[in-house]
Amino acid sequence: MVRLLGAQDRLLTTIEQRYPQVSILVRGNHVSLEGPEAELRAAERLLLELVAMVKNGVDLGPTDVTTGARILERGEGSPAEVLSQAILTSRGKSIRPKTLGQKAYVDAIDLNTITFGIGPAGTGKTYLAMAKAVQALQRKEVDRIILSRPAIEAGERLGFLPGTLTDKIDPYLRPLYDALNEMMDPELVPKLLASGTVEVAPLAYMRGRTLNNAFVVLDEAQNTTPEQMKMFLTRLGFGTKMVITGDVTQVDLPAGASGLKLVSTILNEMDDIHFSRLTSDDVVRHSLVGRIVDRYTEYDATQQARRYQRENPPEVST
Repeated sequence: MVRLLGAQDRLLTTIEQRYPQVSILVRGNHVSLEGPEAELRAAERLLLELVAMVKNGVDLGPTDVTTGARILERGEGSPAEVLSQAILTSRGKSIRPKTLGQKAYVDAIDLNTITFGIGPAGTGKTYLAMAKAVQALQRKEVDRIILSRPAIEAGERLGFLPGTLTDKIDPYLRPLYDALNEMMDPELVPKLLASGTVEVAPLAYMRGRTLNNAFVVLDEAQNTTPEQMKMFLTRLGFGTKMVITGDVTQVDLPAGASGLKLVSTILNEMDDIHFSRLTSDDVVRHSLVGRIVDRYTEYDATQQARRYQRENPPEVST
């Protein structure tokens, strides 16, 4: 019951907020529901799905409750089947897609050679891509993992950081190292890095290479130029799978077009290339993050509309 209802009944509170007209009473291992017929049946279906997820070994969180309810309301299948598929299990923790958008993204990685994960912060774009990379290495589907990011400043300057070039670049790659240490034995990671089985490198280090039998992840791709994106994609070798992730609303390039924005136009609808577009519905961080993303999206849309009106004033007839 603790796994079903959450510590301090946190998940029970989430269910009650989702169905405010339903009264939920818990006594021991028994749960009773009272309320209007429609909401009562919806809450019952959700609880049964959550019970099935707990039996499948899922550690439930508030996101699972809200996503499960959304799946049932839209008639998109069984949440227990959609959300119980674990990619990796590390230190007793399962890494799995937690929303329908994330599930479609993970499935696209399996089915395509090149997959683009485009969406706002907190949607699991990079984390799930890295989990798939580690899974592929463990299954011996690839010989190595290559993780890369463009070393673009978000306000700061590389030159102000102390140390050698490697020391200056390391903070930009630190999120990738952190995720690796979560998904693999921390004692094994340095050995894999030393042997080249796992490589974490800035995008600039990709030029001139052909990447065979590898799982390659390019993170923060919104900060690539069109030329850099072309360079990266043409590194593709035999037996290699690529995942490119980014958020087109957070471009830190000083000037010019983002390679991630342009590539979706150039390569759209090509065979074996898939664009997964995640939204605020797929945010699995604090619930505020999804609402922040929505507000910024509304603001950007308003600004674009005003800019269009300024550049295209209505014609005045004389």
